[in-house]
Amino acid sequence: MSTKPIARHSRRNAKPRVPSRGRANLALLHEASDAAIRRSAPPELTDLPADFWDDAVPVIPEAKVPISLRVDGDVLAWFRDEGPRYQSRMNAVLRSYMESARRRSPDKKSRARTD
Repeated sequence: MSTKPIARHSRRNAKPRVPSRGRANLALLHEASDAAIRRSAPPELTDLPADFWDDAVPVIPEAKVPISLRVDGDVLAWFRDEGPRYQSRMNAVLRSYMESARRRSPDKKSRARTD
């Protein structure tokens, strides 16, 4: 048995967490000027027309259902090697496949199961 003391960590005095990739630091955005935001925008967003967002419709994502899924080791390794949020990318691939299959066979009934 180890005689090392158990380290205890407290979030009370911890620094604010830096958002992970794909997560916005809203406090920083509220403080930033429009010009600063435009300077930091990716190149593909610099030439958007003024009415680009006029017809936008917010989409509320559905809650994810936790499951246990068996996949080949090399498939899992590839998704993990692509970086953080590999499970979200796997979900996107499955969703793309599902939507494609639905377009090919629109008469099939969709069975939404959560069990």
